Amino acid sequence: MTPRIALDAMSGDHGPSVVVPAALKILSEQEDLHLILVGNESILNQVLGHQPASVTQRISIYHAEQQVEMDEAPSHALRNKKDSSMRVAINLVKQQKADACVSAGNTGALMATARYVLKTLPGIDRPAITTALPNMLGTCTHVLDLGANIDVSPEHLFQFAVMGTVLTQAVNNLPNPRIGLLNIGQEEIKGNERVKEAAKLLTSSPSINYVGFVEGDEIYKGTVDVVVCDGFVGNVSLKTTEGVAKMISHYVKQSFNKNLWTRFAALISLPIIKNLRQKIDPRRYNGASLLGLRGIVIKSHGGADVLSFTHAIKEAIIEVQKNVPSQISHQLATLLSERRHIK
Repeated sequence: MTPRIALDAMSGDHGPSVVVPAALKILSEQEDLHLILVGNESILNQVLGHQPASVTQRISIYHAEQQVEMDEAPSHALRNKKDSSMRVAINLVKQQKADACVSAGNTGALMATARYVLKTLPGIDRPAITTALPNMLGTCTHVLDLGANIDVSPEHLFQFAVMGTVLTQAVNNLPNPRIGLLNIGQEEIKGNERVKEAAKLLTSSPSINYVGFVEGDEIYKGTVDVVVCDGFVGNVSLKTTEGVAKMISHYVKQSFNKNLWTRFAALISLPIIKNLRQKIDPRRYNGASLLGLRGIVIKSHGGADVLSFTHAIKEAIIEVQKNVPSQISHQLATLLSERRHIK
């Protein structure tokens, strides 16, 4: 099956100037792929320019009159932007004209629209946002939820763990990923009642490899493959990480530019710096999944460049090939059956 990916081409800080080159880049890398550019047809044709038949046969344009602004209220976008590139791209997934949607647009509007159009999978109360973060073992750790759900119940955290398990099995080819609940300590007596109750649910589910509570630093140690938390904690953790990374980068540059000797040291260290930058380059981890929907929707960073948006498309392709929504639905049904049997 050739994956068909709808791209919200008007989304993000850069719109078609990033989305179109990213589309052309990944088409040059993967032959078995069809991309649908959704947005203003005249603008997209202008940016696309003249392309060889090998490209034009695998790329199409779907016109949309409107676009969702980055600072637009989700409720306003849902009510008044029914012909936006975001809405049309998600509609294509609903209509089975596309297998997945990728957008760099307004996160709140994307989640609200995707949930309204696609609905949630059976047994899933709320979709969750997850992304992969690099760890010290050279692999990655999936964290969810990253901001879609502020107030959650123990059952919601259990559902997040199921979705994270399935995604990690599919994307990272891990048959039995380790699941941890983010907490203020590893001891069973620590944390609020919601986290403690969620731990009980996960402990009683033999199909989930639940390893216990984890603290924030373990996201990057690689001791677990999936970290589960509510959206408030997850989003704060992610933004704090981004801030620390920027601070370290700032001080490294400042130290290397102090004088002639430090510049010389920087020159000698350049191969090491390049290797480090490649390992932790956030562009290579772009592409957050909106899990729990009856379709695949990938959120790219709003400020994504061509390389970054390309990686978001790759995430969509993998999830299509692995049929992640179907796997989540099947796994959740199995786990709920196990729980009824135990009771």
